[in-house]
Amino acid sequence: MNKARTILKKQLPDKAQRHQLFGSVEPGPRTKPSEKSKMADLQNTKEDFLFDLDAVGIANVKHPITVASNLEPKTQTTIAEFEFSSSINKSSKGTNMSRFTEQLQAFHQIGFVIDLKSLKTFTKDLAERLNQKDAKIKVSFPWFYERRGPQSELSGMNHADVTICVNYDTLAGFTVEATLSSLITTLCPCSKEISEYSAHNQRGEVTMTVSLAEDFDEDTTDWKEFLLEAAESNASARLHPVLKRPDEKIVTEQAYENPRFVEDLTRLVAADLYEMPFVTRFQVQCRNEESIHMHDAIASVTYDKVQDELQEG
Repeated sequence: MNKARTILKKQLPDKAQRHQLFGSVEPGPRTKPSEKSKMADLQNTKEDFLFDLDAVGIANVKHPITVASNLEPKTQTTIAEFEFSSSINKSSKGTNMSRFTEQLQAFHQIGFVIDLKSLKTFTKDLAERLNQKDAKIKVSFPWFYERRGPQSELSGMNHADVTICVNYDTLAGFTVEATLSSLITTLCPCSKEISEYSAHNQRGEVTMTVSLAEDFDEDTTDWKEFLLEAAESNASARLHPVLKRPDEKIVTEQAYENPRFVEDLTRLVAADLYEMPFVTRFQVQCRNEESIHMHDAIASVTYDKVQDELQEG
């Protein structure tokens, strides 16, 4: 005969008593106004506060966005990290922080597709909302694209990290800077040259930051696709999410046929960016996570096409 289990029930104080036990106290007297029109507005205090500030705003704002692409998937939803700011002069104590997120929510409600046109509109509207002469938006997000195995044609999703920075000034207009960071494979030329057989390779990262021309037409050209191709086509080999053995043979042989020092990769990517008519200035940074060394190998180049043309002229 099984004996029934006896469940001992602990008698707890009620929730209000538990809160009191852990430090909660009764609300104190309310003497300050609760109506917005009667509240003190310290941020809008006008006085001589010593210095103009280059940028005041908010950062590390995460929000869902929609991204358009020429590569599959043509439309994708991802999570972006935003930074918003504007300058303020020394006569203003501070900015209205809530207006930044109010602006973000307003654009979200009408469908915030992250492209240059919408970001320019956002930034100009933000300056007007803040009653400032300028505003800046910086948005960073992972951009996904489909990649197929070279022989099997089996597909998977690769991604690159993208950042777009738009500045608006009532006098100077817009400036746009875009960054794309992509992972690639490099094979060491020195290792290939000195070894009887084989060569060591490593995963590399190519980061390109470009200034886009004022007349750049995003409707006809996807800058993300062009920068991605500049990084991947100049590497020893591309990375793939899905590789069967026939694919792996092709990729490893391709890497062996295209050895690259980090310096080589940097210069080759720079050459492609130099030939892109919509890029006016660029910086290329390459980093190899060395597979047989304890260190990383790095190289970078910065080039201003407009300044170079002025000097030559």
